Amino acid sequence: MKNTETTSGGIARSAATVGVAVLCSRILGLIREQVFAAMFGAGLAYDSFVVAFRIPNLLRDLFGEGALSAAFVTVFADYDTNRGKKDTWRLASNVLTFFAIALSLISLIGIYLAEPVVALLAPDFSLVAGKTALTVQLTRIMLPFLVFISLAAVVMGMLNTQGRFFVPAMASSFFNLGSIIGGVGLAWLMPRFGQPAIVGMACGTLIGGIMQLAVQLPALAATGFRFRPALRLTDPGLVRILLLMAPATIGLSATQINIFINTNFASSCAEGSVSWLNYAFRLVQLPIGLFGVALSIAMMPVLARHAANKDIGAMRGTLASSLNIVFCLTLPATAGLILLADPIIRLIFEHGAFTAADTVATASTLSLYAIGLFAYSANKVLVPAFYAINRTRYPVIASFLAILFNIVIITVTIDRFQHLAIAFSTSCTMLLNFVFLTTVLYWKMGGFNLGRLATGLIKILIATAIMSLWLYLGRMPVTAWLVGNVFQQLVATFSLILSGTLIYGVMLFKLGMPELDDAVARIRSRLSPQN
Repeated sequence: MKNTETTSGGIARSAATVGVAVLCSRILGLIREQVFAAMFGAGLAYDSFVVAFRIPNLLRDLFGEGALSAAFVTVFADYDTNRGKKDTWRLASNVLTFFAIALSLISLIGIYLAEPVVALLAPDFSLVAGKTALTVQLTRIMLPFLVFISLAAVVMGMLNTQGRFFVPAMASSFFNLGSIIGGVGLAWLMPRFGQPAIVGMACGTLIGGIMQLAVQLPALAATGFRFRPALRLTDPGLVRILLLMAPATIGLSATQINIFINTNFASSCAEGSVSWLNYAFRLVQLPIGLFGVALSIAMMPVLARHAANKDIGAMRGTLASSLNIVFCLTLPATAGLILLADPIIRLIFEHGAFTAADTVATASTLSLYAIGLFAYSANKVLVPAFYAINRTRYPVIASFLAILFNIVIITVTIDRFQHLAIAFSTSCTMLLNFVFLTTVLYWKMGGFNLGRLATGLIKILIATAIMSLWLYLGRMPVTAWLVGNVFQQLVATFSLILSGTLIYGVMLFKLGMPELDDAVARIRSRLSPQN
């Protein structure tokens, strides 16, 4: 019991630290999207940017941040636990050198093949004059982003394993700052050189990727690490990372295939559909980043250490506690996003080139994405557990099942619902993934505390229902303000969000949640005069 409590408290504390940093990043990310919405709205330029950025992003998830980060943390934690610092740092230098070279080669190949890749990803862009050519140009500018962001993910894994969470979590804020400041500055300059303003935003993305890596290097140096360029392809640690990455990359390739399918379908819908989907998904990524990603980052090194020590009991406690925290945070967020989708989108995006019609289209999309929010966040927590117990093939199977369901759902619904079919299908596949992964993990880990999960879930649902009723009724007196000027929208929307959050928190505290009680007890102990 002691291990479980310690683990639960440690993960909650680490997740809270990461959550604060991720909140800063997501807020800056929203500001970045606001800049795009005001400058470009939802149409040719932003559609082209979204598809162009998706290509290095697909490669990043496939070869870099996703598979590489998970595999590297698993091996690095094992080295750090069972070997000396010298071997651990040597492995890190070798990994950084290898992937810097490998990802640079992949980027160069991508630049050369940009035109056929864009034609494959968004074939219907060719129906609009200049849209494919612009997308190809933006793709070539942004592809080197893959190298910097993937190396930043390796450095983040090194820092997390050393117990440093805040700086790497804040690093993505610098990506957004670079994208906003550099991108807007260059967007103003580009038309003077005969280039579209959106080209400046693409250059800003590259600047942001460099900043995300650079800002972590001083913290890495403070851990005692000194980079020694070396390339040893037969290094057992590197080979082990690559072997771990293989099934993970295959599994992630299924996710990327789904994104490819969704982009392909979206490009065949009305102009602006790619933009509406992207704006909505960016917004739903705020709670995913705050809750799912933060918990995943905090949990991954803990699970890796439990696995290195072969402590399955502690792993079960860690997983159950983490899932309870995910449900506690994401279910009310889901309800809030569905009930307040219109005022939230209107407040954040309806400025400049972003129209009222764009608000309606994006808000409907957001509501459908929100349905799968808790499953998406929970999957971020479940997948590292499979790495820790060396059962990486099951997330692969889940991902490929998701492709099948995704194609079926979109094919059946897209003619009638257009881009909304894609958001609906995404949520459905996330829910199916969650059910599959939970079932298999329960079986492979010899069970975990279902009673604790069920009890917590019932309390969360009761508190969420009461909060939802308040939001539904509370909208009526402030309806005029929700569609008024920016100040009125701000006051009305934030009043509803804050009051709903307060009601949910009070109800959950009254009902009693062990994880919430633990967090409150820790806060009280820190504020106690004797401390």
